[in-house]
Amino acid sequence: MKPVAFDYERPRTLNAACALLASEDLLAKPLAGGQSLGPMLNMRLVQPDLLVDITRIPELWRVEEDKSVVVEIGACITHAAIEDGCVPGVTGGILASVAGGIAYRAVRNRGTIGGSLAHADPAADWVACLAALGAEVVLHGPAGQRTLPLGGFVVGALEVALEAGEVLEAVRVPILSPNARWGFYKFCRKTGEFAEAIGAVVHDPDRGVARAVIGATHSRPIVLEEASVIFGTAASGGRGSFDRNAASELMKAAGLDPDPYFFQVHLVALERAVDQL
Repeated sequence: MKPVAFDYERPRTLNAACALLASEDLLAKPLAGGQSLGPMLNMRLVQPDLLVDITRIPELWRVEEDKSVVVEIGACITHAAIEDGCVPGVTGGILASVAGGIAYRAVRNRGTIGGSLAHADPAADWVACLAALGAEVVLHGPAGQRTLPLGGFVVGALEVALEAGEVLEAVRVPILSPNARWGFYKFCRKTGEFAEAIGAVVHDPDRGVARAVIGATHSRPIVLEEASVIFGTAASGGRGSFDRNAASELMKAAGLDPDPYFFQVHLVALERAVDQL
């Protein structure tokens, strides 16, 4: 199949893009890398009247460090650019490592961090990784700019809290302290496929962060904010200290699907992420 007929615009400013997307007369969709939108257009899962290409908007290509507290990454920054080190090394290498494991290089050359978050596939790497880091998103719309925590932005499978005419402008990622440790593990049946299970953990004692995330669920990621109980000595460099019982109880309490295979593969992904601490 091929897409239905649509119009195409390539605005040069955020306000112009928002005005096009806010139209009540047309179904408009933003286009950046198109690695998810392209196949959906071809299969006619989405049938927009207008595609708004946002790749000529300068604000969406910035990478800025803000007073050594956060690094702000424009929504159009590609996975490949992050893999190749365009983001300052202030997150302990987690961003470059995760970017390098997304799909294939051809996909990473075009796919964008903002597009991945806005698409909100539960099995996407960035959704789980950035939840573990405690990231926020910056949204720009007709009413101006607003900031949301990632947990408030991704509200379900393929569902985000974008309002009419809003564009995801940037991602704000907290800078990790020198003593921070992290782990990220995903289980895929073969390289390049979406994950069946993701475990992501961040332990930053200087900032009081001990967070674990269970990704590739049926909805948005499950975030365990007080996860130090499952880290054991791994947080200080030890190995083999993952507390399976404590992790299982936390996962059950958080509402993870109790299907035995689904539960086990997510438990193992979390364990292997903790091993990386």
